[in-house]
Amino acid sequence: MSALGDLLDGIVEGVDVVFLFSPSASTYDQFVESEESDDAEAVVVALDNTVDAAQFVELPLAFAEVTERIRFGLEGALDRGYVEEGDSVACATKLFDETIDTVTRVRVGEFAHSGVYDLFTNSRAEPEVIRDVLDVVIELGRKGQKGKPVGALFVVGDAGKVMNKSRSLSYNPFEKSHVHVGDPIVTVMLKEFSRLDGAFVISDSGKIVSAYRYLEPSAEGVDIPKGLGTRHMAAGAITRDTNAIAIVLSESDGLVRAFSGGELIFELDPEEY
Repeated sequence: MSALGDLLDGIVEGVDVVFLFSPSASTYDQFVESEESDDAEAVVVALDNTVDAAQFVELPLAFAEVTERIRFGLEGALDRGYVEEGDSVACATKLFDETIDTVTRVRVGEFAHSGVYDLFTNSRAEPEVIRDVLDVVIELGRKGQKGKPVGALFVVGDAGKVMNKSRSLSYNPFEKSHVHVGDPIVTVMLKEFSRLDGAFVISDSGKIVSAYRYLEPSAEGVDIPKGLGTRHMAAGAITRDTNAIAIVLSESDGLVRAFSGGELIFELDPEEY
């Protein structure tokens, strides 16, 4: 066992910070009371701060991929000043069980900035609204519409300006309604309407303002990766001309992409979440 112990000690030796992903209260208390905590500070990365951690990064989604959990945790901790470029971080997370069973070591800066953290923290829309929209889009990406792949475009935030830079393609089923994107019955409606052309417009607070909107901002100067079509171009253009963000589900490759400030800030595979 000495060789195994040496191997494990080598992973955590000399780290500056320990990330505890969704720890139980007993696990967190055990760490902060241990001798190791004198050498490395603890940062809790989880959906909720149930352990009342002093240093906490909120996960917007329960990322299935460990790499995405770590990436988001690093970006959040860097933004909050919990870590610095070049710091070594031991990441303790759950992989196979409901308890922490995996430890890996990374250096801050090794992961390319994905933009997903900025999407939640630097947007006008409430984080819960962005999470609800992502949940809908990801589920739609997994299951499609009646088993067939679909494309969809959701523009979130700054709804008044977005409406002024778009026009209706058909009747608006959400006119005079007060439904929100997080309502379970609304999710079913959004999936049904997603098979038709046009964008959904969602307010900062999550109210569904409209469906079937044709976005009309100028695409001049908008630079999107090659291979992406008009839906992605419209998403980039509307976010450049307004303070909205746009989340796109691609019918062709099934990926979910987010735009802010006219730029693509992240993409993910719905099957991995």
